[in-house]
Amino acid sequence: MLKSVWKSEKLNQTVQLTISGCLGPCDLANVALIISPDGNEWIGGMAGDAVYESLVEWARECHREGRLLPLPTEYNDRQFERFGSEATEKV
Repeated sequence: MLKSVWKSEKLNQTVQLTISGCLGPCDLANVALIISPDGNEWIGGMAGDAVYESLVEWARECHREGRLLPLPTEYNDRQFERFGSEATEKV
């Protein structure tokens, strides 16, 4: 679903989507990495229609604005630090 929306709406012109296997923290399911000039944002537990629809809406807004916008606040509790003794949520 995600890939077809990104392609049909040309969202990749603003937010590049790559779907792959493990990004590194394989003990967390469904991990996303947002890379921006401000740094990297690691997000885990990306599952369910509501989460994916929110991601699509965020990408659409970025596309309309022509720039990368901050992630929706609903992702705050899914963010984690990649490098540490283990993947841990941000405080």
